[in-house]
Amino acid sequence: MRFTSEQRLDDDVLEREFTLGEIPGILWTAGSTAAPAPLILVGHPGGLRRMYPRLVARARHTVAEGYAAATIELPWSGDRPRSAAAEEARADLQRALKAGEPVGDEIVDRLILPLVEQAVPEWQAALDALLALPEIDGPVGYAGGVIAIGTRLAVVEPRISAALLFAGSYVPRSMFEEARQVSIPLLVLLQWDDEGNDRQLALDLFDAFGSKEKTLHANMGGHTGVPQFEADSGNRFFARHLM
Repeated sequence: MRFTSEQRLDDDVLEREFTLGEIPGILWTAGSTAAPAPLILVGHPGGLRRMYPRLVARARHTVAEGYAAATIELPWSGDRPRSAAAEEARADLQRALKAGEPVGDEIVDRLILPLVEQAVPEWQAALDALLALPEIDGPVGYAGGVIAIGTRLAVVEPRISAALLFAGSYVPRSMFEEARQVSIPLLVLLQWDDEGNDRQLALDLFDAFGSKEKTLHANMGGHTGVPQFEADSGNRFFARHLM
């Protein structure tokens, strides 16, 4: 991990951009006198530049509650090299949605499965580097999307103790068996009127999760309309499992 820039935000949150090999990322921590903090991995569906306003808002809220927050850029997004296969699958998805047609499993598999296969090891490599920093300590939580990435991480990464998952993206049906293997506490947020998501698929996935403690918060509204009070719900959730 190599830090490439540093700035102090106006609420005394230290924001540092880094690279891990060719993967860009951002780390947010409290002031230099703070004790080592538990870590929240901030999941998201796109490039860091496009997502930055929402990411930094979430991170500042997270740091204010006593955590460190970190994110990395997903494969084939932002400044990273593109995948022709992913672009084709994304275009097929958009065509189906625009035409009001069902999104076939084949499209979802082509778009999501390769993303999960590449992104999850990258998240694990980032976690290795982040936990080696003196200002960060366990335990670790995951918060955000893509929900298929969060699901795979919850199964294969034992250092993640709890996950807050955003049910705002498609999940290959082949991953439902993985969902049954998830055992960590979960809080799942679902926007009931999300025009780009399959509501029934999200409900079926929640039903499939094997966790003994799992909670679903469903709110009215579209993809970006998650109520502000859900941030407080997430804080209470992580406080129960990470503090």
